[in-house]
Amino acid sequence: MKLTEFGVLTFDCYGTLIDWERGLLAALKPWLARVGKSLTDDQILEAYAGQEAPQQAATPTMLYSDLLAVAHKSLARQLGIPPNNEEARRFGASIGTWPPFPDSTQALRYLKEHYKLAILSNVDRESFKGSKRQLGVEFDLIVTAQDVGSYKPDRRNFEHLLARLAEMGIAKSQVLHTAESLYHDVTPAKALGLATAWIHRRHGKTGSGATKPPVGDVKPDFRFTSLGELAAAHRREYGSAA
Repeated sequence: MKLTEFGVLTFDCYGTLIDWERGLLAALKPWLARVGKSLTDDQILEAYAGQEAPQQAATPTMLYSDLLAVAHKSLARQLGIPPNNEEARRFGASIGTWPPFPDSTQALRYLKEHYKLAILSNVDRESFKGSKRQLGVEFDLIVTAQDVGSYKPDRRNFEHLLARLAEMGIAKSQVLHTAESLYHDVTPAKALGLATAWIHRRHGKTGSGATKPPVGDVKPDFRFTSLGELAAAHRREYGSAA
C-alpha cells in the first residue's frame, strides 16, 4: 500500500492538526491555579478525558462548545471544586484559540497539491471556524459532529462522511483516514474498511493523554509521528514515481 494510491485525505482535526492537548492545558491550568489545585499535565489531561467521552456518548446532539462547558463542570466536581458557570463557558469558547501543531499548515499546503482534503471532527461548525482560520487551508469537505448528530467513535460519523464523499464521486477505496486517536478514529475507520494513517503525535510520551485508549488491538495501515512526516513520505513516493 502506498500513499500515492489515494486521492482523498480525511482528517481528524483536534489532536491531529490542532494541538488540542496544549489548548486544553492552556485553558485548564490557570483555572486550577486560581482554585489552588496542583496537578501534573498528564493528570489534568487524563482527568478531562474521563469526563468528555462519557458526555459525548450521553448527549450526542449537544454542540461541542456546550459539551465542553458541561465536561468542565463535571471535572470540577470530580476534583472537589465548586462548578463555576463563567469558567465553564470560557472553557467551551476556547476551541478556536487552540493552536495548530507547528507542522500542520505547511504539510497541509503540500498535501493540498496532491489530494482532496476533508475534515471529520467532533466539533461544531461555529467553533471550527477559528481552527480553520489558523490552519490556513481550504478543505474540500467539512463534516462535524453537529452535522451528524453524534460523536466519534460512532460509526454514523464515518458513514455520513463516506456518503458525502460518494456524492462527490469519491469511492471509499480512494480515501485515507488520517488521525491521532486510535479510539475515536482509527478503530471505527478500520471497522468500516477504510485505510488509515496514524499520526502518532504522543510518541515518546507515557499514558493516553486527553484521549481514551483503544479497546483491543488495532493496526493502522501507516504510522507517522507528525503530519510533516507523512508529507515527506508522500514527497519521496511521488518523486520516485515521477
